[in-house]
Amino acid sequence: MREIVFLCAEQQAEHLSDMLLELGVLSVSVEDADENTEQERPLYGEPGLEPEVLAWDTNRVVALLAQDMEPEQLVHDLREQGIIELADDDWFVRQVPDNDWVRLTQSQFGPIEVGDRILIVPSWHAEDQIAQEAITQDKVCIELDPGLAFGTGSHPTTHLCLEWLAQHLQPTQTVLDYGCGSGILAIAAQKLGAGRTDGVDLDEQAVLSTQANASNNNVHVNALLPDQLAEGQYDVVVANILSNPLKLLAPMLSARVKAGGYLVLAGIFDWQIEEMQAAYGDYLHLQPWRDREGWVCLVAHKAS
Repeated sequence: MREIVFLCAEQQAEHLSDMLLELGVLSVSVEDADENTEQERPLYGEPGLEPEVLAWDTNRVVALLAQDMEPEQLVHDLREQGIIELADDDWFVRQVPDNDWVRLTQSQFGPIEVGDRILIVPSWHAEDQIAQEAITQDKVCIELDPGLAFGTGSHPTTHLCLEWLAQHLQPTQTVLDYGCGSGILAIAAQKLGAGRTDGVDLDEQAVLSTQANASNNNVHVNALLPDQLAEGQYDVVVANILSNPLKLLAPMLSARVKAGGYLVLAGIFDWQIEEMQAAYGDYLHLQPWRDREGWVCLVAHKAS
């Protein structure tokens, strides 16, 4: 296969990417043309939010060509659109190695150990020795493939929540996983012996992902959208999302915790502890439980 690479300025990158997709390329990516030089400039924003600037000063816009697509015709069509002035040295074509991309992608995701009780295993490693040993050692083994919903088990906030559940969740306790993503926390709760377990997410794709992953792990998680959640309280409410929505959800999440129950929050940077405590101060007393790589897990125990 072949890629066509365009060099363009910041203000042209997004429009050029959109036009390439309309003209039938298979995929488009934008790279910093100054990477690995003194002019390299990072783009970043708060996790889950887009950065204010979506391209660099000078960009490489890389498009994967369909087999029957001629690069010269593509350049001609772009010039006809008049959206960008393309000199002959502003673009070039390069070959893409004929690799087994599925195998290469899978090789990036191996089994993940969380503490001494939980092992997260992609399906292509389910028969590996480490997975079989985990089963014989009575560890909680969660089969989970990377997908569209957040929660492969590799992120520090997911680790923190899993470690808390492994250490503190009691058999038959009810659990609400708010912002369930892939369903990993709800599935872990079920495998750790929880009773009724509900998973809620704003994203319908996440709800479907949770249902599918729960089925693959032979557990039952009641996954649904927020407006489908019935009234009621839980022994444990866990929410691994971002700080801003966590603050907005403070009254609702606190009210969902039973007397004697626990609220477990993650997705919070260590420098956000005080503002999160202030947001929940009228409802529950949040305290840091454990931190990892600059992230913190906050826990509150509701008085009986």
